[in-house]
Amino acid sequence: MKTVIIKYNAGNTRSVQFALERLGVTGIVTDDEAEIRSADKVIFPGVGEASTAMNYLRNKGLDKVITTLEQPVLGICLGMQLLCKHSEENNTDCLGVFDLAVKKFESPVENMLKIPQIGWNNITGLHSTIFEHVPENSYMYFVHSYYAALGPETVATANYVINYSAALQKNNFYAVQFHPEKSADVGGNILESFLKL
Repeated sequence: MKTVIIKYNAGNTRSVQFALERLGVTGIVTDDEAEIRSADKVIFPGVGEASTAMNYLRNKGLDKVITTLEQPVLGICLGMQLLCKHSEENNTDCLGVFDLAVKKFESPVENMLKIPQIGWNNITGLHSTIFEHVPENSYMYFVHSYYAALGPETVATANYVINYSAALQKNNFYAVQFHPEKSADVGGNILESFLKL
């Protein structure tokens, strides 16, 4: 099985590679279209800023590559947000796989929640094949200031300030706001379920 991690200027590619290695899988980090299209599984990770990342993807032609992939694709963190339609982060038009807006958390003064959300939070309402071995209310590791709203493609929910999409799925596209590669054994179970799709 060939597993590709998309290389662009918003990567946490090494931690994803290490997580795959723990599962006995070698992840190839590349921005080459032929390599990406020939993969059995594609992982689209990301830590960074939306507009800079989208500019890089467009300059490399990866925006058109990603949206036309037919094998299972997993977006992680910024990768999930870039798969949505639009982000409030620097008013950025994104890839539009999911017809959802990405918005900035606005924490009411009285509840004193810090933005970004950094740390462990539980996920609920799990209904996707990638959660087959994940118990309801499992804790995942999050780091983000922006969130995807709830919608028909939401397959897991988290709450921080408000309820938002912790995971999305549409056809062959799967996406999670949390970092499965940093979420201990439960995160490993999600990656393993994705690799078995």
